[in-house]
Amino acid sequence: MSSTIRPTTRADETVYRPGRWLALAVLVLAVLLVAVDATVLGLATPFLSEDLEPTGNQLLWIGDVYSFVIAGLLVSMGSLGDRIGRKKLLLGGAVAFGAVSVLNAYATSPETMILARALLGVAGATLMPSTLALIRNIFHDPRERSLAIGIWGAMASAGAAVGPVVGGFLLEHFWWGSVFLINLPVMAVLVLVGVKLLPESKNAVAGPWDLASVALSLIGMVGVVYAIKEAASHGPGLGAGAAALIGIAALYGFVRRQLTLPAPLLDMRLFRHRGFSAAVLADLLTILGLSGLVFFLSQFLQLVQGRQPFEAGLAELPAAIGAVATGLVAGTVARRYSVRAVVAGGLAAVGLALATLTLLGRSTGYPLLGAALLVVGIGAGFSFTVTADVILSSVPKEQAGAASAVSETAYELGAALGIALLGSIVTGVYRGFATPAGVPADTASAAHESLGGAVEAAAGLPHGQATALLGAAQEAFVDGLRLAAGVGAAVLLATAVAAWFLLRGQRLAEDVEH
Repeated sequence: MSSTIRPTTRADETVYRPGRWLALAVLVLAVLLVAVDATVLGLATPFLSEDLEPTGNQLLWIGDVYSFVIAGLLVSMGSLGDRIGRKKLLLGGAVAFGAVSVLNAYATSPETMILARALLGVAGATLMPSTLALIRNIFHDPRERSLAIGIWGAMASAGAAVGPVVGGFLLEHFWWGSVFLINLPVMAVLVLVGVKLLPESKNAVAGPWDLASVALSLIGMVGVVYAIKEAASHGPGLGAGAAALIGIAALYGFVRRQLTLPAPLLDMRLFRHRGFSAAVLADLLTILGLSGLVFFLSQFLQLVQGRQPFEAGLAELPAAIGAVATGLVAGTVARRYSVRAVVAGGLAAVGLALATLTLLGRSTGYPLLGAALLVVGIGAGFSFTVTADVILSSVPKEQAGAASAVSETAYELGAALGIALLGSIVTGVYRGFATPAGVPADTASAAHESLGGAVEAAAGLPHGQATALLGAAQEAFVDGLRLAAGVGAAVLLATAVAAWFLLRGQRLAEDVEH
């Protein structure tokens, strides 16, 4: 009787690349780092402001310029990785990220800090698309790739949750620059191990990198994101309108140019694939519905419920726990049931969890909030993992960098829209609170700017007036937060319904690629 065991061939070694799981461990280090860095600045801002004394406008730029640059360059950097090699771009970006982190930590003026944050955005734009694209090229078995994407997404969620915890601990024991220096040992490990373990991959027939397309993409995305944030902060105005027009015109020019180039920076035909477009749209709207709420939740925990930064960070951990747990099994569940059931179900779960936060009050106990955050994490883990898998599976592996960049750009644009739109709801409701009798006009004006401003303003008042002012400000903030949670819930539930129809018939890949 002949044996059914066949010898391992070179093709099998290519499909099941030795060391692929160790290579994944290197990639998730980069993801973890970017996710942590995105959350620690918010905690460090009060300390940074005291030391560098930026103006209000400079402080906004310190907070925003990173997201402006990273949103503008993601597509360009993803395409660059397809051309010069994703490993090369990732490791080069990692070295730059570490070096610029030192510049952030030791900035001595607001201008230096703004420049450092912008440069960090350039380096950050090289990391996320490269990691997903390398996963697409390392894991040829679709089931293994689904698990790898789940681990990738879980680490992004864990980083976002660990950031406030680590940042809170460092800020309670060291100076504000320490939150940037934690990048250095992680980057050192990533580069030293990545050189040995990561395989190089690129698109051999991608053509030249079109600088005009790079410029149009950067101008377009920065213009649109800036207009959204400017309108949210100061209301519709000439500056926001001009930025929006410039951004939209540049993006229109970018799309037109891609359709005429023989080797475009981004192949617009990718959007003809219904699964790809539906997954990108689902990601954008989900982040839109979530980000504004998450942005203000940290303020609720610290400035309304009086938690310390470290404690507030710990309070947000259930979301990460839920996302990590479900991200690891999302691919298996989607294959057993269906892509649309998992994505739509996950989004509906997030929407319902946000709806429960409309019951939030100043004295709401942690069990309700913790349970809601856990359900948010579970739903997001299922949805984001499967949509990332759909996006990568929908394109040839030679275009993985560009496709990954589109996915990441949807995240950035969704975050900007969410913070702007839901943030404007919270701010609008908050600024309408009635000033208690006897509070001086200049103190009342400062208190109406933000909840942080109200806390500082109350510190200079007599006890009775301070208590009344702070109570009125906190109540107004919670009113705005409840309304924003309701709007976010409506967006998520509508997105769940849309995903159910748009992802009809979509399946994750089953066959191994050779």
